[in-house]
Amino acid sequence: MRSIWRTLDRGLARDIGLVCLADGVVGLSYGAISVGNGLPLWVPVVLSIVVFAGASQFLFVGIVAAGGSPIAAMIAGLLVNTRHVAFGLALSDVIGGGWRRVPGSHLMTDENVAFALGQDEVRQKRAAYWAAGIGIFVCWNVGVLVGGLAGTVITDTDVFGLDAAFPAVLLALVLPALRDRSTRTAALAGSVVALAATPFLPAGLPVLLALVGLVFYRADKPALEVAR
Repeated sequence: MRSIWRTLDRGLARDIGLVCLADGVVGLSYGAISVGNGLPLWVPVVLSIVVFAGASQFLFVGIVAAGGSPIAAMIAGLLVNTRHVAFGLALSDVIGGGWRRVPGSHLMTDENVAFALGQDEVRQKRAAYWAAGIGIFVCWNVGVLVGGLAGTVITDTDVFGLDAAFPAVLLALVLPALRDRSTRTAALAGSVVALAATPFLPAGLPVLLALVGLVFYRADKPALEVAR
C-alpha cells in the first residue's frame, strides 16, 4: 500500500482529499436524515460499513421512512448498484486478483472509479482507485456516525441541503471527461433516456437504461489501448 501513496502526484492527491471530505459531509447528512426519520443509530452505521453505497443507502432510508417495505427498499438498492457490474468489468485489472478482489469490490464507488478511469497508466489507475476508495470509506463512515449522533438534536435536516453535495461531487468528477465530443454525445443520450423513464419506472431502472448512451460512444483510441 505504501507504493500506492507514492504513485499519486500532488494534484491528484489533493483532488482525492477534497472528494473524501465532500463525501464525509454527505455521510453526515445521511446519518442525520436516517436518525431524524426515526431509525436507530445502528442502522445507518451498519449499512455504511456493510453496504457502503451512498445512493442505495439514501434510497433505502427514503423508502423505509416513507412507510415502504424494507424488502422493497433492499431490491431498489440492488437495482441502483447493478451499475457496479459494468464498473467491475472495466476495472478488473485495476482491482487485481486474489484476496484484493473482495476489499476492492467493496470499496468501489462512483468517485474512485471516475478517478481511476481518468488516469493513463495501470499503475496510476490502481493508486487512484485504492487511495480514493480507502479515503472515502473512512470519511463516509465517520461522517455517518457524527451525523447520526447529530440527528438526535437536529429536527429538520432538509434545511441544510447537505444531500446536494453528492450530485455536486459526481458532476465535478465527470465534467473533465465531457471535453470529448463522443463522450458528451453518449452522456447526453443516456441522460435523456434516464429523465424520460424516471416518471414511469421504479427507482434504479432509469439509471440502468441510461447505459444505452454507450451506443453513441466512439473511442478514438485503438481497442487494445483502451482495454489496457
